[in-house]
Order: sequence, then structure tokens, then C-alpha cells
Amino acid sequence: MKKHILLLIFLTVVGPFAYQRKPTKMKNLRNLPIFTCLFLLVLIPLSAESLPPPSPAGGNYLALDGVDDRAILDFETFGLLMPKDTDEFTFEAWIYPTTQPNRDIHAMVLSQQVWVDVLSRDHEEFENLKTPPGEPEGDLMLRVGAHLAEPGVDHSIMWFRPIKFSPNQWNHIAFQSGDTRKIIIINDFVRIYPRQITLADDISRAGLPQDFILGGFREKIEFHGGQFQDTHFWGHFAGYIDEVRISKVARYNIAKRNFTPQKKFKNDAKTVALWHFDELRGARKFLDTSGNAYHLIGKNGAKTDGALAVEAAGKLATIWGRLKR
Repeated sequence: MKKHILLLIFLTVVGPFAYQRKPTKMKNLRNLPIFTCLFLLVLIPLSAESLPPPSPAGGNYLALDGVDDRAILDFETFGLLMPKDTDEFTFEAWIYPTTQPNRDIHAMVLSQQVWVDVLSRDHEEFENLKTPPGEPEGDLMLRVGAHLAEPGVDHSIMWFRPIKFSPNQWNHIAFQSGDTRKIIIINDFVRIYPRQITLADDISRAGLPQDFILGGFREKIEFHGGQFQDTHFWGHFAGYIDEVRISKVARYNIAKRNFTPQKKFKNDAKTVALWHFDELRGARKFLDTSGNAYHLIGKNGAKTDGALAVEAAGKLATIWGRLKR
């Protein structure tokens, strides 16, 4: 908010000078030190990380503080999103991490039959993970998992090797199964695994909340696992999430490149749920545009946000009104 106030001061003081129609050369020279000082005053504290980024698809997005907020579909009301025997699907979203998790935290992006979490590159379990040739680098790692329906097995979990990526930027992520294989996509990088999988239609034995969740569970949850049997925690994701689409089809043809979407995700007959998060800034209910009425509810402060657009010819009252929202 302090940075917004500085920006307002800059616009208030400089605006009258900037829009004089016929300023004299002498006035320009006289005002130059004022312009310079005010410009530096505003520019220095306004780093790229401090300003809300524009949505990759236009509009607003879900903002999460990484402490305890989340968006949720209550399991008792909605059940599981994917029905029994689902073996072809795509879970995808745009994510913008702003904070690196602690070494013992799995920051939850999405969770139910499939889950996606973000880890620090120096996470205890993967701190010595080497990047194979051709894979992306970055200070964060994306990990995907799934609850599987396996004959004769009460509960089966599949984990996938994490992939490095960068914070403080939008990253398109996707996990899909179909066509006898499964793939994980980060931006234009794709990792391929053989054999498609069937999602479990009962995840009660996992010991985790069965609600569909974006951003984390009600509280930090301890679990034991990993190759070192260390104690880790499911924690909360800090940053922005946009354009979440769940489909009962494998969306991406890996024979083609340029996976990164250039516009909003579309709804079609294969769409199970689609959230654009284009409600007004500050909204706490996020509409499912698939027509299936899976409307998410923001908890503990989860809300829509978006980049502040200020037109050059905007009046001060309009700008102040936007900053107050």
C-alpha cells in the first residue's frame, strides 16, 4: 500500500506539469530536478516483484499469501471431480510463485486425486538433484503426484521426479494421462512417462483432506516419507494462480511444440471445471465457467487480484478510487 501511495504522490505532483500544453524551455529546465527526484523516489521502491503482474490470459487471478488462505470445493457437497475409471485427463494452470518455501515444506498448489506442489531447490529430499540436459533451471521445483486405482491395492500413490523452474514469473503447468502415456509440462518443456494411469475414485485412505483445494490445506500437515524418511509438511502456496482447467481428455499433442497457451482456456464438452478468476478484485467466490457449477470459495483471505491499469488521461479521483479497492 505504501508503494501505491508513493505512486499516487508522483501522479499528483508531476501530472500538472506533464500535461501543460505549451511549457516554455525555461520552465522545463526549472522543473527537471523536481521530475528527477520524484521519479527516483517512486522508482526505487517499486521493484518488479512488488507490483502485481498482469495475467497471462488477461483479467484477474487468484492471490494467495502462503500463510493459511486457500480456495476450496467442499468434498461433502461436490465429491471427487473425476469419476471411477478415469484414465484420460489433463490438470493445468498458470502459477506465479512469489516466495520460496522452507526446506521442509511442500507448498500445495492443487490437491485432490491429483496434486501439484512447489518445493525449494534446496529441499531436504532433493537438494542434490541434478538437472538432466535439456531440462529447465530455476530456484524452485514443481512436483506432481496422483492417487491411483490399482487392482488388489487399497491405496496407491505415484510420485514424479520434480522439475526445476523459476519464481516471480508466470509458468504454465500441465499434467495429463492418455494415449498409453503421461506427461508433465512446464512452459514449453515436456517430460514423458510410459503407460497411462487410472485415477483412484476413493482417496479416503490417503489421510489428507478430500476437498478439492487450491493453495493449501486448512493448516500445515505433517507427513513422513521420502528416501531419507525425514519429516516434511504440506504447506501453503504463496503467489498467484490463474486459468485452472480440469479436463477428461489429454489436451496436448506432444508431437507438437509451443505448448504455452496464448489466451484464455476454452470450455468444451471435455471440460470438467474451468476457473478464470476474472471476478472483480477482492472477490471471494470464484465461478466455474464449465457449466458444472464447481464454484470455488476463498478461505482466510484468498481473493482475486490483478495488475492495476492506470490510463495516462485518467482523472485523479478515478486513480485514487482504484488504489483504495
